[in-house]
Amino acid sequence: MAESAGRTLGEEEIAALERVIRSGMLSSVWGAEVRALEGEVAELYGSRHAIACSSGTAALHLSVVAAAPDPGDEIITTPITDFGTVAPILAQNAVPVFADVDPATGILDPRAVAGLIGPRTRAIMVVHLFGAPAPVDDLRALADRHGLTLIEDCAQAWLTELPGGGYAGTAGHVGTLSLQQWKHITCGDGGLTLTDDDELAGRMRLFADKGWDRAKGRSHESLGLNYRMTELQGAVARAQLAKLPGVLADRRRTAVQLIEALRGLEGVGLPHPDGHAWWLFPIVLPGGGAREVAGKLREDGIPARAGYLHETLNHAPVLNTPLYGGSRYPLEGYEAAACPEAERMVAETLLVIDWNENYTGAHVAAVAAAVRKYCG
Repeated sequence: MAESAGRTLGEEEIAALERVIRSGMLSSVWGAEVRALEGEVAELYGSRHAIACSSGTAALHLSVVAAAPDPGDEIITTPITDFGTVAPILAQNAVPVFADVDPATGILDPRAVAGLIGPRTRAIMVVHLFGAPAPVDDLRALADRHGLTLIEDCAQAWLTELPGGGYAGTAGHVGTLSLQQWKHITCGDGGLTLTDDDELAGRMRLFADKGWDRAKGRSHESLGLNYRMTELQGAVARAQLAKLPGVLADRRRTAVQLIEALRGLEGVGLPHPDGHAWWLFPIVLPGGGAREVAGKLREDGIPARAGYLHETLNHAPVLNTPLYGGSRYPLEGYEAAACPEAERMVAETLLVIDWNENYTGAHVAAVAAAVRKYCG
C-alpha cells in the first residue's frame, strides 16, 4: 500500500512559498501570512483567539503556560499519547499525573481523572486520540468544579466533531493543534492554540515571543521562549487549511467503508465513526494478540502497528532520569501510578492501521480482507 502514503502538497503550496520569498519577509513579526492563518483558524473553529507557533509540542507548552502551574503542581493526563503531550508539563516544572483510559478507545477516563484530583492539581490535559472525540463535557465539568484548566490536545483531531456541537479544541479553556508532517494538514512542523479567554491568550502570545510586549518597545514582560512560526510555515499552512475539508471527507468516507466491511467480526472492537477525524484507524482486540496480528498484517503489506507506543508513558524511562543537570526535580521521589487498562492496551489489545486521504476502495478491501483473515 505504498501508493497510499502521499500528502496533499502541490502547486498551491509552491505558489504560497514563492509569494513569501518574493515579498522578502520571512518573519511573522512583520509579515502577514501567520496573522492571516491565525484569523482563518480562529474563524473556522469559532474561537476568539488562535495563536500560531513553531510546533504542536510548542502549542502544548503554551497551553501549560496558560494554566500557570506553580513548580511541583500536578497536571493530570493520559499515558497513551505522544511524549509531546508530557514534555511541556515537565518543562514548566510541573508533575504529570497519569490517569487510566477507557479500554475500548484508549482515551482518558473521566472517572479515573476524578480519583486523582488533589490539592496540587492545576490542570487536566486530555488527548483526542487518533482523531476520536474525548468525553470533554464530563472533563470540563470536573475542571470547573475544582477550579482547574482543561487543555485539549487536538494534534490528531483536526475538525473532530463533539457530540454537543462544535469542534474538539473548543470545549476546554485551551485547545492545541499540530501541523507536523504526518498530521491531517502540514507545514512540516507548526502548531496553534485556541482559546476564548483574553488573559490566557495574552499569556501564550507573550511566552511564544520571548515575553516581549512589542507594543511597549524592547521590554520583556515575562519569561518566554522563541516559539514563533515563520511566514514560510504560515503560507504553506494556509494553503493546506483550504484543503482540510476535503482531507477530512476522504478519510471519513473510507473509514466508514472499513467499519462496514468489518462489522460483525467476533472479537474485534471497532471505533465509533461519530465525529471521528481518522488520523489512524484503531482496532481493539479484547482477547489480546495485537502484536502477532500486526506482524502478520505487515507481512501482507498492510501498514499496521500494535500498541501505538513501546510502553505507556507512566513507564517512560525519562521519568526516572535527571531532568535538569543532575536534578530530578520536580520528580524527586515520584512514582507514577499503574494504569492497568492503558498498559494492557499497549501490550496486548490495541492495533492501529495507518490512514490518510489517499486511500481508495481497493485499499479498504485489502485491509478488510487481511483483518478478517487473521481475526476471523
